[in-house]
Amino acid sequence: MLKISHDLCFESCIRHNVHYTKHFGYNMLDVPRHIAIIMDGNGRWALSRRLPRNVGHMKGATAIKNVLRASSKFGIKYITLFAFSSENFSRPKTEVNFLMKLFERFARKHERTVVNSKTRFRVIGDISSLPTTLQNVLKKIVDETKIFDEFNLTVALNYSARNEVLHAINSIISHRNSDRNEEITWDDFKNFLYTSDLPDPDLIIRTSGEQRLSNFLLLQSAYSELFFTKTFWPDFGEKELKEAIDSYRHRERRFGNINERKSN
Repeated sequence: MLKISHDLCFESCIRHNVHYTKHFGYNMLDVPRHIAIIMDGNGRWALSRRLPRNVGHMKGATAIKNVLRASSKFGIKYITLFAFSSENFSRPKTEVNFLMKLFERFARKHERTVVNSKTRFRVIGDISSLPTTLQNVLKKIVDETKIFDEFNLTVALNYSARNEVLHAINSIISHRNSDRNEEITWDDFKNFLYTSDLPDPDLIIRTSGEQRLSNFLLLQSAYSELFFTKTFWPDFGEKELKEAIDSYRHRERRFGNINERKSN
């Protein structure tokens, strides 16, 4: 019964996020439109409790549901989650295999919730290296939700920002006429990124105390605000997300310009 109510809560939150945003004292213009999260610390969370690392990964999956519900409450329209980097394939094979199975179980279990809540689901990264059964369920959910736009969930799997850049360059080369010597603008280039139909993240959150981007959305984060917390990902929830949003709301984003009021 509890699991059902959680799913229903997620659907309800998305439909009524304006109400919740006002409840928390937020103006829709004050909250980040797009939040990207580097979900870090599952293994250390488990080890600090003398538990196997895989228990931390399972607990981290629960944290995803909590954060998605909270994001909708706060009026966030776009959430991008860094779930598995290309470099993560260097981890022990048993852990990688466990994660692949966990991703697949999680996707299958919550497929209907994503569809019923009219959430647009995307995957960025090279999923061709993932298990075929996982690829299939991901592609199915992407296809089922491509007409939605109320809430946007993007998951980065086998993702590397450097590889994304190389992929974009090679795509441009294959699409352009070699006889034409044209300059490439940023607007041209960004259309070949995995995130071509997404706004750049306003806020990037990293959990577990590390303070680096780790090859995540390096180009898209050019003007992103950064928020680092020592909280491990399994313990990250509504309270911690609110703290990050409150920090964002008190920052001044100038995008290379000046604040004329302060400069006078």
